[in-house]
Amino acid sequence: MYLSQFKRGVCLFFGLLLMVSCSEYQQLLRKGELAEKYRAAETFYKGGDYKRALRLFEQIVPAYRGKPQAERVLFYEADTYYKLEDFYIAQYKFERFAKLYSKSDKKEEALFKEAKSIYELSNRYTLDQKETFTGLDKLQKFINDYPEGKFLERANKYTAALRFKLEKKYYKVAKQYHHRELYKPAIKSFSNYLVDYPGSKFTELVLYYRLESAYELAINSFDNLIPNRLKKAQEFYEAYESRSKDKNLKKKASAIADDIKNRQQAFNI
Repeated sequence: MYLSQFKRGVCLFFGLLLMVSCSEYQQLLRKGELAEKYRAAETFYKGGDYKRALRLFEQIVPAYRGKPQAERVLFYEADTYYKLEDFYIAQYKFERFAKLYSKSDKKEEALFKEAKSIYELSNRYTLDQKETFTGLDKLQKFINDYPEGKFLERANKYTAALRFKLEKKYYKVAKQYHHRELYKPAIKSFSNYLVDYPGSKFTELVLYYRLESAYELAINSFDNLIPNRLKKAQEFYEAYESRSKDKNLKKKASAIADDIKNRQQAFNI
């Protein structure tokens, strides 16, 4: 019983402390001096209370514009948005900071976090990829500008993740043409993919489904078109075979190649 009363007393104490703290914070927001707000904002920021810090930074940023403290305040404000995962505003704030303070020792971090914010905004691969392309541009520029910087490893990691997202998206687009039996656009999409994404994890699949698309297009064509289309399918098989690793796909491709050869013999090709 005594322990229960003690716990209630502790909870009541901290509840009252929180109320007083909130009251003091509201008073600071309404009537605090500029320097007092600055100190409190920095204290909240360093203590991880980013929501309170942000409200104060938003109040004091205009007042410090053009003053020596402005660089520090603007970086903290941008980073507070970043910590709160408000990446739309964070990327804009970091970009602005880097332009205003091009000589700052925080510029590298600001540019990295600008790019990282755009990375976080990138949609899943099935949706619009505007932020993905923008993020790739920003990350690549960052890597070029800071090839030995402390954020390089992470920048490379995020770049690889965004590239993979695009590779997956455009592989799925080409595969959808194949699935819908639209073999001409499928072949074109698969061929473009191989040019645009050399070394992709989907390369073997792309080579196989390009072969399958060409084969299906050939055998379902008018007789006068079949010979040339079989020849093209045979070329695609050779391209696939030189890169093949998957046993199941290789078996399917070999069956296609055998049928191509039989059909070519029938046409005396």
